[in-house]
Amino acid sequence: MPAKTHAIWNAQFFNMIIESMADGVFTMDAKGRISSWNPSMERISGYSAEEALGQTCQILQCSRCFGHECPADIQRCKIIEQGYSEAKECQLKHKDGFDVAVIKNANVVKDQNGDIVGVVETVTDLTELTRARLKAEEAARRLGDLHRMDNIIGKSPAMQQVFGKIKAAAASEATILIHGESGTGKELVAGAIHYNGERREGPLVTVNCSALSETLLESELFGHVRGAFTGAVRGRLGRFEEAAGGTIFLDEIGELSPYIQVKILRVLQEREIERVGDSKKRKIDIRIITATHRDLYAQVQSGKFREDLYYRLKVFPIRLPLLRERREDIPLLVNHFIHSMNKRTGKKVQNLSRQAMRTLMDYHWPGNVRELENAIEHAFVLCNRHQIEFEDLPIEIRQPHGSGVCEMPVGAASAGLTGRKRLTRETLIDLLAECGWNKAEVGRRVGLSRTAIWKYMKKWAIPLQPEKS
Repeated sequence: MPAKTHAIWNAQFFNMIIESMADGVFTMDAKGRISSWNPSMERISGYSAEEALGQTCQILQCSRCFGHECPADIQRCKIIEQGYSEAKECQLKHKDGFDVAVIKNANVVKDQNGDIVGVVETVTDLTELTRARLKAEEAARRLGDLHRMDNIIGKSPAMQQVFGKIKAAAASEATILIHGESGTGKELVAGAIHYNGERREGPLVTVNCSALSETLLESELFGHVRGAFTGAVRGRLGRFEEAAGGTIFLDEIGELSPYIQVKILRVLQEREIERVGDSKKRKIDIRIITATHRDLYAQVQSGKFREDLYYRLKVFPIRLPLLRERREDIPLLVNHFIHSMNKRTGKKVQNLSRQAMRTLMDYHWPGNVRELENAIEHAFVLCNRHQIEFEDLPIEIRQPHGSGVCEMPVGAASAGLTGRKRLTRETLIDLLAECGWNKAEVGRRVGLSRTAIWKYMKKWAIPLQPEKS
């Protein structure tokens, strides 16, 4: 084949390649005028080849031409100075006026003498990719909405019911009673209701009703005037008044004494309070959310809790499931806690081994989500790898005991317990009495941690302190 014919064939073949490309390709001459414009450029830009040829690339109105408006003179274009433009994501203006997301790349073409003969640019249309990305982001947002709400995480049917109730509660001003065992997230639910409701701009005031004696709790809730009692050298606002315009969350409401129950009932009925030592009634504008781990109805039946207060509190009850009732949420929670602990410690733990995850899935979780979080934190102390192993988990999780008894380790000796024998509720009470209710000392004697002793006390409904006779 003659050289001239060969050159013509090469040129035609090259043009066929350019015209068949999915990416837009166009060239400009040394004066910056468009000299070729392939079919994909017509599709991406909306301009036909006839409309584009002889124009400058300014017709594309690229959003990132080196951060400057495209100059009419190519000699002032940065592409000439740099010789190339790195591929970058930007937007072109379509002929019809809308923006098109693209990746744009450009290179200067020189002859054998080093003189510039033109510029070739490629344009990759990102429209479909952008649409897919938006769909993925929307799906992720939807997944996030389904799996969490204000740091309450779960995808199980039980948690979806909780999320639904939180949204319903947030849209109302009804008094809410949250029921759930310790560690199930009662305070998180109260916060979610408050911060998703109309009172979100107001304060959220939390009071643990089991942490204070009757006298201190009365002053804490209602405030007092100067001289109301010994040591009251000045008056103070109570938590009800501090919550004005917002929400007060009364945790462990089942621990209230009969006297405080009467005062709370009056608050619910009249929306007014009296400070300790004062006879003046003060109106309050608050929402009340309460929580308990106790069976309040059983307490009503036994006479320990006022029936009228009970029905005032349970206008809209929300029951939180135990962690063992929603085991499918454990991997989600584990990932959340790993992410949080990585940020806190600077470690780069990625996941759990299969055995470790299986162990967590099989454990009965008497301490619920809080116990799971503590278990991951415990594992972080020991783990110096990218994966938490079975050995990194707390011993009470690695060696779970039965629901009613626990095995005594060899060498434990107290109250006649030696060798590998069982610890029962009665034996634990005897040990506590012998050790002056010092949980740490009991733990040392039986070879368990103080936390494990506390968990068995909770499981078997043993009070944290000896009951007064």
